[in-house]
Amino acid sequence: MSVFGGMRISASALTAERLRLDVISSNVANARTTRTEDGGPYKRKIAVFEENYDEKLGMLGIKATEIIDDKTPVKKLYEPNHPDADEEGYVEYPNVDLLVEMSDLIVASRAYESNVDTLNAQKNMISKALEIGR
Repeated sequence: MSVFGGMRISASALTAERLRLDVISSNVANARTTRTEDGGPYKRKIAVFEENYDEKLGMLGIKATEIIDDKTPVKKLYEPNHPDADEEGYVEYPNVDLLVEMSDLIVASRAYESNVDTLNAQKNMISKALEIGR
């Protein structure tokens, strides 16, 4: 691994965690959205990551491959006066659980913070190594 390999890995993790934080914030913002352009309620999104490996360069970090819809069923509540109620009076609400989103938010923000700390530690080690020659 090169001198900057660790920094490259930490930088890719920062980018990935930032995307995860954006997806979580979108889920929280749309937690009560009952009507989308697709016609149904908002579907919870999940960011999918995989390792980014090159045969010549080795490990390059992680990368986001896609953002998928969560397959858990939507919530149905009986609200006959709601404009999006079906014939039986039920309204479909998104499959977003705010407790899950907040715990995912904490995990993503802690991972982001740890990668910032790692990046700073690597920067300090390189700086100290450059001072040896003085």
